[in-house]
Amino acid sequence: MPTPSSLADFLAAAEHRAFRQAMFAVQNEDAALDLVQDAMLKLVERYAGQPAEEWPLLFQRILQNAIRDYYRRSKVRNLWVGLLSALHLRQGEDDDSEPDPLDTLAVEPGCEALQQPDVQWGRRQMLALLEDGLAHLPLRQRQAFLLRYLEEMDVADTAAAMGCSEGSVKTHCSRACHSLADWLRERGVEP
Repeated sequence: MPTPSSLADFLAAAEHRAFRQAMFAVQNEDAALDLVQDAMLKLVERYAGQPAEEWPLLFQRILQNAIRDYYRRSKVRNLWVGLLSALHLRQGEDDDSEPDPLDTLAVEPGCEALQQPDVQWGRRQMLALLEDGLAHLPLRQRQAFLLRYLEEMDVADTAAAMGCSEGSVKTHCSRACHSLADWLRERGVEP
């Protein structure tokens, strides 16, 4: 049976990557933090007794469902805000937070070549372009791409986390890769 400390260790290890996924999905830091916290709480409340090897897939499934629910709520909220705005009522909501591409630059100790300023600058530029390109992908393509290539999940686990078929995951990933390659070419970078 898993121990509370092993669950805490799992959550601590998954926290940063889960936040990055949520940020890519919702493009709002506060909302991303809320989504990750909610997903962690649901994992603890509902699945703490499950074997530890099942936690990564369960957590990804919970997080992806939370992101989908966020978009559903946003669609309804935006409908009402639009209707109220049409009636000249002001609905103020500050949503000017942007993801910081510099947060993604963790240089591994001992990699002297990566620590050179020109290499770091080039890497920052490429990451900024990729993050911008990811932000323009449709939600399902972005989810599939991040789970497969950032989280390094296999097709079956990605399909389980997204609640779709393996064929859909392959299609979403393929389309995301083609879109990102086109995005980079348009900006003068040959992938």
